[in-house]
Amino acid sequence: MDFEQARAQFPVFERLAYLNAGTFGPLARATIEAMEVWQRRDLEQGRSSPSYFADVIALREEVRARIASLVNAEPAQVALTSSTTDGCNVVLAGLDLSPSDEVVTTSHEHFGLLGPLHASRAHIVVAEPDRDAILAAVSPRTRLLAISRVLWTTGRALPVAELAAESGLPVLVDGAQAVGAIPTDTAGMDFLTISAQKWLCGPDALGALVVSDPERLRVARPSYFSQRDYEPDGHFEARPGAARFDSQWIAPASLAGLLAALEAIPDWGFERATAMTEHCRAALAERYEVLSASAQGTLVSWRPNGDPAELVAALHERGVVIRDLPGRGTLRASCGWWTSERDIERLVEALDENG
Repeated sequence: MDFEQARAQFPVFERLAYLNAGTFGPLARATIEAMEVWQRRDLEQGRSSPSYFADVIALREEVRARIASLVNAEPAQVALTSSTTDGCNVVLAGLDLSPSDEVVTTSHEHFGLLGPLHASRAHIVVAEPDRDAILAAVSPRTRLLAISRVLWTTGRALPVAELAAESGLPVLVDGAQAVGAIPTDTAGMDFLTISAQKWLCGPDALGALVVSDPERLRVARPSYFSQRDYEPDGHFEARPGAARFDSQWIAPASLAGLLAALEAIPDWGFERATAMTEHCRAALAERYEVLSASAQGTLVSWRPNGDPAELVAALHERGVVIRDLPGRGTLRASCGWWTSERDIERLVEALDENG
């Protein structure tokens, strides 16, 4: 499938220069069609029968295996969650951190990671998102590094495997802006959270958590899917592998939609996404202070001439979808394999017309 054929799967591109996959990725026709098949089944046949539950369990395992293959993990290392935040909460609750423990993070993390960190009771040490600064923040009390693979603010890629090796510490990696955007391998990562609705272009409220050694993390937030047998007092035997951390029932329509979305990813996707990101960065650098370095993630952030929130609204009226980063005075464009040269031209033209 060539670029034009692959891009034509997404009706939104017929109208919009959609440059905000860092929030929500575009949806393909096949994704919605797969969801509709399951919803029609639910409507016409009901949601309860031996075959129904067997099919749903099989669907869950198919999604688990497909996600594992994306990041070079084993299916037994993958838990199904509702979001990256959900995955962060599962890990931080299971580590049983105390106020005497320290966790090192960076000054550019999303609240989806920072909120769970705050709730963990550990002392949070904030460093600049730089290899040397992160390592310098490590102390004898440090129990964990909690950082993004790709920063949501600038698209900078952090060397998480290198940081894990040099610090000797376990690492919780927020992969929301990495998985599906750049090649991502779980080697050197103890925990990796994954968002389905961003760069994987899947349905809402769906994600995953990769746990390198599930036996070493306590099940602190059990769901019905955590157990394979339980006692009247609630004592339970955990399921094998990371499936014990599955956080909830996930609508089968969403699971089917994600599988369809994953099938739509072309083999040349990463290469083209990188090329379009560099093209976008170069075009904006001719006019603005661009904060995103070359050869990093697929996000481009810059300081605009004007109020960021007002510019986002004005550009939307012109059919260009980007976002502002509250409190940072910046705008951000997300470039995927589906991004065209014309999308970037429309972005620049709309910015020029709005100051």
